[in-house]
Amino acid sequence: MVIVSAALMEQQQKTPEGKYLATLSLTALGVVFGDIGTSPLYALRECFRGGGVNPGDPDNVFGVLSLIFWALLIVVTLKYLSYVMRADNKGEGGELALMSLAHPKEQQRTAGISSAKETKSSRALVYIGLFGASLLYGDGIITPAISVLSAVEGLEVITPVFAEYVVPITAVLLFSLFWVQKKGTNKIGRVFGPVILCYFIVIGILGVRGIAAYPTVLQAVLPWYGLKFLVHEGWHAFIVLGGVFLVVTGSEALYADMGHFGRKPIRIGWFCVALPALLLNYFGQGALILSDPATVRNPFYLLAPSWGLIPLVVLATAATVIASQALISGAFSITRQAVQLGYLPRMGISHTSSDEIGQIYVSLVNRMLLIFTLWLVFEFRTSSNLASAYGIAVSTSMIITNVLMFFVTRYVWHWKLPASIAVTATFGVIDIAFFAANIIKVEHGGWFPLLIGACVFTLMTTWRTGRQILAARLKVGLLPLESFIHGISEQPPTRVPGTAIFLTRSVDGAPPVLLHHMEHNKVLHENVVIMMIATAEIPKVELYDRVQVEGLGHGFFRIVAHYGFMESPNVPEVLRYCKDQGANIDLTQVTYFLGQETIIATDQPGMAIWREELFAFMSRNSERPSEFFKLPRDRIVELGIQIAI
Repeated sequence: MVIVSAALMEQQQKTPEGKYLATLSLTALGVVFGDIGTSPLYALRECFRGGGVNPGDPDNVFGVLSLIFWALLIVVTLKYLSYVMRADNKGEGGELALMSLAHPKEQQRTAGISSAKETKSSRALVYIGLFGASLLYGDGIITPAISVLSAVEGLEVITPVFAEYVVPITAVLLFSLFWVQKKGTNKIGRVFGPVILCYFIVIGILGVRGIAAYPTVLQAVLPWYGLKFLVHEGWHAFIVLGGVFLVVTGSEALYADMGHFGRKPIRIGWFCVALPALLLNYFGQGALILSDPATVRNPFYLLAPSWGLIPLVVLATAATVIASQALISGAFSITRQAVQLGYLPRMGISHTSSDEIGQIYVSLVNRMLLIFTLWLVFEFRTSSNLASAYGIAVSTSMIITNVLMFFVTRYVWHWKLPASIAVTATFGVIDIAFFAANIIKVEHGGWFPLLIGACVFTLMTTWRTGRQILAARLKVGLLPLESFIHGISEQPPTRVPGTAIFLTRSVDGAPPVLLHHMEHNKVLHENVVIMMIATAEIPKVELYDRVQVEGLGHGFFRIVAHYGFMESPNVPEVLRYCKDQGANIDLTQVTYFLGQETIIATDQPGMAIWREELFAFMSRNSERPSEFFKLPRDRIVELGIQIAI
């Protein structure tokens, strides 16, 4: 088992080549580029809707297209593909992985590996990273709603008769999408890449069709048109930036999904397929508006000939469902990372594939996403209304990524300070401009993703702080493990056959559940194992670094099992690994002792009383340790402990 897993790890670390690279690049199209690829459905339309900019003026159309062209090049190509994607945490990307990379000692501290004091600057860095991760949930709610809604709205272009059915059809599609999550997306995922490839080819052809009718539209690649538009239109141009930003939403997925595919396949997918198709389609839509300003109401679908509308609606709907799937899977993934890193309580995480560790299902997250996504659809009813709420979470997340990248360039890559400041400031100006253009959307629905992000952030920080307070309370009067063993040696209790496993947060002291066991039962097993599950700051821990075993004498062992934040702990599996390190444990003779902690909120110094109550509620409703650590149910003994915080 170890040899096979090591071989797989070694294969994954190699740079993909040949047929494997082509397959990986095709698969990446379906997972990575679904969100940004479906932006043409509504982005250019929203630039002219509500911004007070006349689409009948060619200078305005050229200006908007120029801004779109340079946004794609600067934000996606330069910032994310050439800059941010270099900051991989052992191959993984995303806000939490970037936070751990920017401040690697943080996770060692939360895992109990280091006792270094937390400084104000390090705490601020962690909070920034957590808020950026929290915003993903708001994005994961809005993206399915606006994407599928905008695709189904193509039915209105075919005939106005379908207008009243757009919302119900969208709701049915979204409900079906969330319903199949528990069955896994392994089989469906195989067609994601080909479908998105077909979608990109079609929208590229439609773009060429539009450009051919008005080829002078290609002049918009010159930055002069964008700058001229910004200067001449002033406030109206500033509002239009909120629409322009919609073309780059989804670029954060390139970094978040890097661990699944690697840099090379993602870059191939972008430069060879996604970028050319997007540019052709945006310029094709612009050419259509130049020839007939009335088509601004839905230039994406009006690019197609009448006979191709129905197939295009079907293809676009499939593409938006795939894009939604990527965001949902991303929410599952970041939830597992947060649980493993100690920012969320234990919750049920199911693996939907025996081959792919990244394919997971989190029931609670899925239900919450479904409820809020359907609420958005019925509340806002059109993709244009939803566009007012879209963008603010992503633009905030981009600023946070840029801030974290400063610490990476300065302290991990060891750039000189002027270089780090220069690069951060350059991208920061663009990020802040987009953020400012989106912040005015708050009263029109932009409050929703911010509210979701703030709620998740509150849950994460409350759980993290509560765990710290709980650890401090348990540490008071903690009996050193060596002292406990010494007392056992002097006054040996009755020893019974078998092995007792005591899971603990810290291996330094005797676990409270062990002391309670001795006090009430007056016996010990022949072998006693004090085990701690430590989550490292890296995505995955190599098997040869998984377990540390230390014999303490008198039948006592101290075991520390290390897991990455992309892995799920499995205690019986750990015990099998221990055989190679002198702890030959018979799994048929093992009893697991767990402490069932009851948290009581008090007025002691710590958190506000409402946060203590929230922490107690989260603790009561977290998944049972037996399920989370994959313990056999018929070998568990639980002892209740009340702890006041």
